[in-house]
Amino acid sequence: MNKNKGPVALVTGASSGIGLITAQKLVAAGYRVYGTSRRPTPAQQRSFEMLPLDVDKDESVAGLVNQIIGSAGRIDLLVNNAGRGLSPAGAEEFSLDQAQSIFNTNFFGVVRTTNAVLPHMRSQESGRIVNIGSVLGFMPMPYMAFYSATKYALRGYSESLDHELRYMGIRVSVIEPAFMKTAIEVNSAQAEFQMDEYQDIRTAFEGRLAEMLDSAEDPSVVANVILKAAQEPNPRLAYTAGTAAARLKIMSTVLPSRFLDTGIRKHLRLRTR
Repeated sequence: MNKNKGPVALVTGASSGIGLITAQKLVAAGYRVYGTSRRPTPAQQRSFEMLPLDVDKDESVAGLVNQIIGSAGRIDLLVNNAGRGLSPAGAEEFSLDQAQSIFNTNFFGVVRTTNAVLPHMRSQESGRIVNIGSVLGFMPMPYMAFYSATKYALRGYSESLDHELRYMGIRVSVIEPAFMKTAIEVNSAQAEFQMDEYQDIRTAFEGRLAEMLDSAEDPSVVANVILKAAQEPNPRLAYTAGTAAARLKIMSTVLPSRFLDTGIRKHLRLRTR
């Protein structure tokens, strides 16, 4: 039973940044929005309901989706935004536990939430799923190997899933922004095995990354594209978000690999040898 006249949206990771702005824009567009966070702050004034969710845990995801279905009767839009990062470091400096942990959140967290929502969308014969990827899902970033790997995996999963679900009235898109002015780096874990061999480049790269974040675009750019993907009659499989992301997408498409490789290293001020 549809207990709400407007469409119902679930936005994970909605306490700040892209998720928060997306939730606000969806409310303005007429959606009844449920946002989530690991630890919601009840004192804050919001235009949408905020609920606790840990995307790493099956029982947390199942409980949340059941709660929303019990309250609203349906879920029309799922925005998988919850995620976390790792501080820049060489791939071998991270433990296997750290690599598995970021995959558990950034990739398998999306799978868990999607699998919990899909039965309800199938019964409705309609639904939209929008996954927040990154330009690092089509262009590699040195010293961010595992974060980039989660986004490559998310891109492949999203495109495959869209082909599988299309005939059921459900569409899936992935949004791929470049760096945005968000606080994701604040909660990024340091590499467990920091090695002397990477010390100088790690320090230099952190400085370059800080410069890139200082000039990054506002997360509202991403929220606008999410709303577009949610409402277009025939959504695309993938959308870039922002000027920098669009430029990088063109570069990755038209440049020969050796020129792209050189461009990446030059932009990041990495030694060629």
